[in-house]
Amino acid sequence: MIKLLKRVRILIINDEEVRQLADNSNLLKAARWVQDQGPEMVVVKKGEHGAILFADDWLFSVPAFPLERVFDPTGAGDAFAGGFLGYLAKADSLSSGDLRRAMVYGSVVGSYAVEQFSIRGLIDLSAEEINRRLLEFREMTAFETHVLSEDHV
Repeated sequence: MIKLLKRVRILIINDEEVRQLADNSNLLKAARWVQDQGPEMVVVKKGEHGAILFADDWLFSVPAFPLERVFDPTGAGDAFAGGFLGYLAKADSLSSGDLRRAMVYGSVVGSYAVEQFSIRGLIDLSAEEINRRLLEFREMTAFETHVLSEDHV
């Protein structure tokens, strides 16, 4: 398995698997260790807590889309991966912006997977529905920040 990682550009793996593979319970250290074995990027899926993308000198964390009703979480991670890779397949590059948008897109697609049993939530999913939820997600997660002055710290 470790030899194969040298041939992988983007590895998508869940939090339990990355910890086991790296033999390290610290998620950040485990993902960085796996990345050191070859992949340029490691995407760690964290179930209902979202996902983290580890790139060379930066990382990006995206929450799972919050839902009041989860019917069946089976397959949500696979739907996330499909949404993530599907977005990248249509992107012009693997820029940090495209990778970040792909993470959000994956989170949104994964959210549709859990609302019904099996793949029913994905079968008739339209681009319009995805875009509507993307806009809703952006409103939930967008924020502005200002650097605090010394007297505010």
